[in-house]
Parts: sequence; C-alpha cells; structure tokens
Amino acid sequence: MKTESYHIDGMACAACSSAVERVTRKMDGVQSSDVNLTTNKMVITYDEGKVTESMIVEKVAKAGFQASKIEETGDRKKQEEKELEKQEEQLHETRRRVIMAICFAVPLLYISMGHMMGMPLPDIISPASHGINFALVQLLLTVVVLICGRKFYVVGLKALVKGNPNMDSLVAIGTGSAFIYSLCMTWLILQGDHSKTHSLYYESAAVVVTLVMLGKYMESRSKGKTSEAIRKLMELAPDTAILYENGVEREVETSSVATGQHLLIKPGSRIPLDGIVVRGNSSVDESMLTGESIPVEKAEGDNLIGGSMNYNGAMEMEVTHTGNDTTLSKIIRMIEDAQGKKAPISKLADQVAGVFVPAVMAIALIAALLWGIFGGQNLSFVLTIFVSVLVIACPCALGLATPTAIMVGTGVGASHGILIKSGEALEISHKVNTVVLDKTGTITEGKPRVTDLMSKGEVGEEELLLLAASCEQMSEHPLGAAIVEAAKEKKLSLMQPERFQSITGAGILADLNGRKIGIGNVRLVEQMGVALDGETEILASKAAEEGKTPMYVIADGKLEGIISVADTIKETSVAAVDHLKELGIQVYMLTGDNKRTAEYIGRQAHIDNVIAEVLPEDKANVVSRLQSEGKTVMMVGDGINDAPALVQADVGTAIGSGSDIALESGDIVLMKSDLEDVYRAIKLSRMTIRNIKQNLFWAFFYNSLGIPVAAGLLYLLGGPLLSPMIGGFAMSLSSVCVVGNALRLRRMKL
Repeated sequence: MKTESYHIDGMACAACSSAVERVTRKMDGVQSSDVNLTTNKMVITYDEGKVTESMIVEKVAKAGFQASKIEETGDRKKQEEKELEKQEEQLHETRRRVIMAICFAVPLLYISMGHMMGMPLPDIISPASHGINFALVQLLLTVVVLICGRKFYVVGLKALVKGNPNMDSLVAIGTGSAFIYSLCMTWLILQGDHSKTHSLYYESAAVVVTLVMLGKYMESRSKGKTSEAIRKLMELAPDTAILYENGVEREVETSSVATGQHLLIKPGSRIPLDGIVVRGNSSVDESMLTGESIPVEKAEGDNLIGGSMNYNGAMEMEVTHTGNDTTLSKIIRMIEDAQGKKAPISKLADQVAGVFVPAVMAIALIAALLWGIFGGQNLSFVLTIFVSVLVIACPCALGLATPTAIMVGTGVGASHGILIKSGEALEISHKVNTVVLDKTGTITEGKPRVTDLMSKGEVGEEELLLLAASCEQMSEHPLGAAIVEAAKEKKLSLMQPERFQSITGAGILADLNGRKIGIGNVRLVEQMGVALDGETEILASKAAEEGKTPMYVIADGKLEGIISVADTIKETSVAAVDHLKELGIQVYMLTGDNKRTAEYIGRQAHIDNVIAEVLPEDKANVVSRLQSEGKTVMMVGDGINDAPALVQADVGTAIGSGSDIALESGDIVLMKSDLEDVYRAIKLSRMTIRNIKQNLFWAFFYNSLGIPVAAGLLYLLGGPLLSPMIGGFAMSLSSVCVVGNALRLRRMKL
C-alpha cells in the first residue's frame, strides 16, 4: 500500500470534499481517502498494482475538480512559504472582487427599491418616465456584480453538470434564474411594455451574490492557518549550527549535520537538533515541548531537544537525531496527520443541495409542460409558470441561512474576546461534551510567582524577600525574576549587591552589605555546606509535592528561610470548570507534571479527570482515545506541545497569551486568556446553531409553501395565477426573515 497527498482545486464546500472522497473511495484498490476542505488536501492510500497517479487525477477530474500530487521536497520551509504567498495573493484578489461587488450592489439596491420607499430618484432613470433607462442601469450594475462573483457560476454549474451540486450550485441557479427572468423583462420593456418595470429582480441576484461573496471572503481569511503553524514550527530549528571538531568552531547548514557529530551551543541560542550533553551545563527552556514554564537544568549526559532555547551556559552536545527523526519533525508530522484525519463537517444545506436543486428544476419543467400540453396554455403562460417556480424556489435564503448566523455569531464572540476562526469551529462546538485542558498557561498563569515565604532565621518574611530580591535582580533566571516581581509588588526598595555570580544548575552567590548571600536549590545548599533540619526538609518536600519550587536563602553560611515559587492557578479557572460541569461537560486536565503534583492542582481546580506525565504525542493520543469512545472533544492549550492535540481535537481552543504555534493551530482563540471564555464559546455555539436551524426552517418553509402555488395550484382551483413578482417578493421576504433572525444574536448575553 502507498500513501500520497494531493492538492485539490475547485472545492467550495463540504459537498465538494464529500464528492472527491466518494469518487476516489469507489476506485478498486483504494484503501482510504480523506479530504480536508480547509487545506484543500487529499490523503489517499492505495494498492500500487491497481491504481496509478494518473488514474486518481482523472477520477477527480471527472467529478469536476483538479488534483495535483504534492511532491515531498527537502526544503519544507521554502515550500510552505511559497504556498502561503499563493494563499495571500488569492485572498487579496477575493477582497478586491468583494469591494467592487459592494460598490455596485449598493447603488443598485437604492435604484431598484428606493423609489418604493419614497426616496428621491433622478428623473432620467425614473421607472415612471424613463423605464428603459431604469432597466438598463440595473442590468449594467448587475452584470458587473455577477462578473465579480463569476466563480459561483463557473464552479456551481460545473458541479451541477458533473452530478455533484453544492452551495455554489444553489447560488448560481437561484440568482441566475432571477437574472435571466429580469433580462427577459428588460427585453419586453425595450419593446415598449413599460409595465414590466415592476417585474425586475436584478437586485435579488446582485445583492445575494455580494453577501455570499462577503461570507466566503471572511471564511477564506482563516484558511491555511494550520500550514502557517507548521511553517512557524519549522522556524524553531535554526538554519545553521556551530560544528565543533578538534577544538575548532565552524558554522554549517543544520541540514548537513550528521548523527555522532558534536555541536557547540552558546548562551541565548536555540538548539539545532536532538542530542546529548557531553560537556558543560546550562538552563534550557523546553516549553516548546513540555509546555512547562520553568527551565530545565541540563548537565553532562542529559538529553537536549532541537528547537528548545539555551539560557546562560555554554554546552557541547553530540547529535543523536537529524532530519525527520527529531522530536520537532515528529510534532510537525503529527499535526499533518491530524489534518488529514479531520473530516470537514457536512452542512445541512450541502446535504440537501443534491436533492433540492434538481427537484426544483424538475418541478418547474414538469409544471410548465403539463400546463402547455394538457392545460392548453400559451407560451407566455407556460413561461410564467416555469419562471415563477424557479424564482419563488430560489434558494437565496437557504444560501444565507448558515453564513449570516455564523457571521453574527462570530462577531458577538469577537466582541467578548473570543475569536472563532471558522464557521466549522462554531458549528462543531455545540456538540462538545468533553473539554481537555492543558495545565500550564491554561489552568495556571503560565509563569512562576512567589507563593510562600518561610523565615527560618533571625530575619522576618518581608526582610527575607528584600534580601533575596536584591540579589536576584542581577539574575536572568525566571525563578529569580519571580522573586524580584514579588518584592516590587510589595513596593520594597531593593539594594545593589557588590558582587554577583550565577552558578548554573544550582543558584546564585552575591555579596550584599558585607554579607555573603546564597540563593538556590538543594545543590547550592550542599555546595555551601549548610545542613538542613528535619522540619525544613519536610516543608520543602511538601512544597515540591504541591508543584512548588523551594528556593533556599543562605546568609553567611546560615539558612535564613525558604521562598517557594510556583505556577499559580488563575483566579477564574475554578469557576470556569464548575460552569462547564453545569453544562454536562466532562473536564480533563493533561500535564507533564508528576502525578502527585498534577492531582493536587486538579483538586484545587475541581477537575476530576487528571492525566499526568504526558508528552505531546501522549496528548494527541489521549484526545484520539476520547474521540474513539464517541466523545466530541474540545482541547484547550497554549504551548507548542499542545499543537498536535489542538489539531487532533474536534475543536482546538488556544489561550491568547500562549505561543504563536498554538494560536495558529487552534480553531478558537481566547484573547483574554480566561477559561470562562471556554464556557462562553460553547454557549455561543449552541445559541448560534439553534438560530441556524430556525433560519433553515424559514428558508424551506417559504420555498415549500410557494412552489405548489407558483406551479399553478391555486389557478387550478379557480384562484389567481401567481406572478413572478409575487414570487420574487416571497423569496425576498424569506431572505429578510433569515437575516433578521440572525441579527437577534447580537442581543444575546454570554
């Protein structure tokens, strides 16, 4: 079996991706075929003996789309940059067309409808005195709008011909029928029948095309974000490395480094590849992997992860993994795999498109033929029946039902600091019954803070903090910064040390007002020869179990106290978890911490399901396992290590203060970094989906009620024949109801 990736052009909605999946899965020898609408990518696994690349391309072409194989190249970074540039060009072109369509649709709407509401209209285009000008100006404006939105007709009609009607087909048939009928009426006006000036529906075609174009543009703005996340992941690994051979330093391309070679890692630089420390020690920020904010001390024999940041020490490392075998490359592959497995949600409108459009066309044709053949009616009567059915059944409201509600819903979310990247994310969120929370930066603040001050000597707690902060202000270590920040919050006046020394992996030494001060971990205590009593060891052990880092403060060889530093729980986290439980949602916490620390944090946050000591692949696997149990999962995280799980989840939610990678990988971004917004996002989704269902009901209600009348049912029973003008009014009324109902969401309270 062989697995390949193909780029698919021409897809517009979930019906398109479903069509590509359907035709390729039917091929003899194809094991699986998954199409991602967001990335326009198909991942297909097939038997090489039965299926070839040309057969796949040909099969997709017959369905009305274009497939091109994605070649695996060595320089992935350049490939991603080229793809991003292409997407930006397409987005710019779409934006230009939308602006142009709006510029022509607004005056068209005024000319066609303004005079009905008593608004002034120049006499030269007045329907009463210059009916021909009135019609031709509308025709000209409409043609420009339809040219701007020609993609609906090119893609929609092509899909219809291929037997795979989609949302573009609905828009094309609906607006096209209104335009063609108006064109016929314009011809009659040119022939002298000025009564037809009231039978023009140009504005219906143009305004609907403009609104749908605007919705498409807003959705396309968030398209390709996952590929941008992959590009940023690639940028974590530096392009060059310092090769260290026989005492000589030489800068080389990272791609040329082989396993077994030695690299020199200087302070403040990123580690190029995975390896082992063979000389030196330092503090390394591995939050890109673990999500934990506190740096990890590295000494001889410890593992180093490519892409992590070295702090203040120089190290020599031996490379153990290169290329696709590095941890960073594996994370990238996990995200790409999750993209392929993440099937696009099927919109209700797309599901009925394959039945609705052909059915309406069939009804219009059959009704017209029946009246012509068996009813003995003339061509004018038959044409009126045919056009009336098409106009009243024009699926304008159906096309607006989902995008208008989603646009309003996402706008409401944005006003509350909840950025929802796509209608798909908003739609899926209402089904969420399981929320998985990362710990660091999500439940907790994401940066260390002083939690406890324990004086053991002659100085008080405030003096202990002043002593430590005065020395630590010279340090760049995050734990030292937390102590300095705590002193500033208490508005303490810090003193300047006479001497300062950083001891990598242990702490700091300083001379302050003639006293020799040491601040650090147990390793520093041992180096200074200070003995700890049993009570102190118990206090330090308890602090460690609660996820705190005890910092010993020593003055002139005597222990003065312990300052505990930890990543504290956010004020809103507990209330947020409680609110999620009230919605009937199960809450999980995933963390790289040890089990006892994780369970302690879990109890504080009221979380019942705690999974500790997890790596990135474990997080994605946990999400996958929950999904296999039938759960709809929302993953909430902020670190690069959360990216695979964010993409694997049904809905990935990124904390706004988190890494750029998490923000790009997430479907929803919480700008206020408040877990309460997870609850608000789910509530918003549920209310929006209810609104969409109401919209679809109104859209179908008007069409279903109007079609029999337009087909001549009332005329058959002795009543009036429905004119296309009344049909157009009913069609417009359904659109007004849909938009008006969607606007009600603006008044909702989260």
